[in-house]
Amino acid sequence: MPYVNIRVTRENGTPTAEQKAELIKGATELLVRVLGKNPATTVVVIDEVDTDNWGVGGETVTRRRRQGK
Repeated sequence: MPYVNIRVTRENGTPTAEQKAELIKGATELLVRVLGKNPATTVVVIDEVDTDNWGVGGETVTRRRRQGK
């Protein structure tokens, strides 16, 4: 049973419900096409992470966004 975890930052209302559905469908189709996995048992989870809880280069994404990085 494949398990795919997609993590994105939560900001400005993205991703939309439609975008999430497309990500789930696309990830499932990729595993079917490349690895021959059964789509009925493929699990895709999308986690939205607050930018205060996501760090890059020793800084939160919130701070990096404010600095224009």
